[in-house]
Amino acid sequence: MIKVENLRKDFGSIKAVDNISFDVDEGEIVGILGPNGAGKTTTMRILTGFIPATAGKASVAGFDVFEDSMRARSSIGYLPESVPLYLDMRVDEYLGFRAGLHDISGKSRKEAVSRALEKCWLTDVRSRIIGTLSKGYRQRVGLADALLHDPPILILDEPTVGLDPNQIRQTRNLIKELGKNHTILISTHILPEVEMVCNRVIIVSKGRVMAQDTPERLRNQIGRTAIYAELRCQKSQIEDRIRQFSGVSDLDFKPLEDGFVGVDVYVSPGADPRLDIFRMASETGIEMRELHIENITLEDVFVHITTSEREVSTKCSEEVNQ
Repeated sequence: MIKVENLRKDFGSIKAVDNISFDVDEGEIVGILGPNGAGKTTTMRILTGFIPATAGKASVAGFDVFEDSMRARSSIGYLPESVPLYLDMRVDEYLGFRAGLHDISGKSRKEAVSRALEKCWLTDVRSRIIGTLSKGYRQRVGLADALLHDPPILILDEPTVGLDPNQIRQTRNLIKELGKNHTILISTHILPEVEMVCNRVIIVSKGRVMAQDTPERLRNQIGRTAIYAELRCQKSQIEDRIRQFSGVSDLDFKPLEDGFVGVDVYVSPGADPRLDIFRMASETGIEMRELHIENITLEDVFVHITTSEREVSTKCSEEVNQ
């Protein structure tokens, strides 16, 4: 449904998007994940026809974004990060006006507005002035706007930014519901949202795709496990000894209360130095109150990839299943 090949966007000497390529298949919910300034919004604005690319190819629903932009844009429902609403209009009035811009008229317009209101759980506030609604409800109005012409593809830029926890949960549930009938590309920097909503993740940094796969496979590709321990000692008392244990690749210390220090011990696959750590503590008389294996999270993957700036090679499903 969405195909991007070697897409590039330069702003003067700055490469905002640097030869990125990815596909989004029909029925997928795919998240573009990256820090601020990574190129997420620029990519979405190119796909939706708001700005041109410097180079590369892109198509949505089989239509070339640059050569057949009108049909490409008609296949997309777009929710920008800052939703441009008319705050002095009522919800149904605004949606009716927007439907008219899509050349939806007469009975079809009323049906389109009612359908969008129902899908976005806005029926109860359809007569409210938009300016009196909470930000969460305004986001829903923006989503309803994107759905009016029943597009097969939704492109959502930071749909939960600025929302409180309850509003985030409601928006997340709404996106999951919409994913049953639409292909969705969503950008975010909120990591838990990606794991809860998306089938697949594209991690970008400095305009480049650093990794793309399912959250589970990305966690596996990081190639290491973490052992977490809490000991009452100074970092200098244990750092060199732990680094000598078999399979240890890195350490991350953090000070805790009551003289304890927490340490993440990153090890290569198959290595487990817990017994070595236990023996070290016992032999040196260091009090240890916690020792366990930690699951690698998508946040660990994200930090590892974006801070090291190393591209992670990904394999297709056929290779993984061999």
